[in-house]
Amino acid sequence: MPVQAFVFPGQGSQSVGMGRDLAEAFAPAREVFQEVDDALGQHLSKIIFEGPMEDLTRTDNAQPALMAVSLAVLRVLEREGGVDMKRDVALVAGHSLGEYSALAATGALGIAQTARLLRVRGDAMQKAVPVGKGGMAALIGVDMDRAASLCAEAADFTDETGRTHRQVIEVANDNGGGQVVVAGEMAAIDRIIAIAREQGIKRALKLPVSAPFHCSMMEPAAEEMRAALADAVINAPVVPVVANVTAAKVTGPDMIRDLLVRQITGTVRWRESVEAMVGMGVDSFVEIGAGKVLAGLVRRINGDVATRSVGTPADIEAFLAAR
Repeated sequence: MPVQAFVFPGQGSQSVGMGRDLAEAFAPAREVFQEVDDALGQHLSKIIFEGPMEDLTRTDNAQPALMAVSLAVLRVLEREGGVDMKRDVALVAGHSLGEYSALAATGALGIAQTARLLRVRGDAMQKAVPVGKGGMAALIGVDMDRAASLCAEAADFTDETGRTHRQVIEVANDNGGGQVVVAGEMAAIDRIIAIAREQGIKRALKLPVSAPFHCSMMEPAAEEMRAALADAVINAPVVPVVANVTAAKVTGPDMIRDLLVRQITGTVRWRESVEAMVGMGVDSFVEIGAGKVLAGLVRRINGDVATRSVGTPADIEAFLAAR
């Protein structure tokens, strides 16, 4: 019997129409989308199913939307397929906002509350830095140490008077398989891309995002989330969650609250999280929700584990048939 971890995708996995066939096929999926719509006082499911893409991609919409699709898939697996989180899943983890989906999946957070928290999170992250002041870049073909040294080099610049200044540029995501994402001030992002190309790094490209997530420039958003999470009801999860910030198991509600605040400015340690789960005996990773990004990252981190993405009725049928 495989030892399974359920993992939940983050921003970038969204696409118009995701979850629509689930809602058409399964009542439990429809219930999740309705619960999210009601919690937000918005017909978010219409944007998820019909677009336009620019509305879906907005951070304040994309975050609750991706959670809704993940939880819709999970509810179908539980109610139609007899999947029991406590019995069938050893660990859960999520990439950035996916950590909220993981917490909702384990009962640590309710779906409606999670949707509202993600709306606050998306708003706060968007407001934290004026558009155009910060950005993110993906470096392909580097490890964490190399990325950190490139950040240190790109942080310093000399102005026309000859004075040296330091700008923010930090490692945002350690995605594994030689993929590291950095975030910071836009001029520093431009410099790191130029430096990486000069040094023969395989690829360095700016990401189409509206803010520099997971770096110290997000501190205003972290403070806003601290206030929002202070009032949140957090239960002990029925399955341990491997946290982005620590790449370690967490089960205590107070620690979960603290780590969700720290996650806003902290590095998403995805490579280490996957390696930690494998070290704890996991040999099968199941991506729950939109897209196949995490399954691909897991395979690049460890080619010996089984991976599967479950996001459509056909995926659900295949997953249940293989159990």
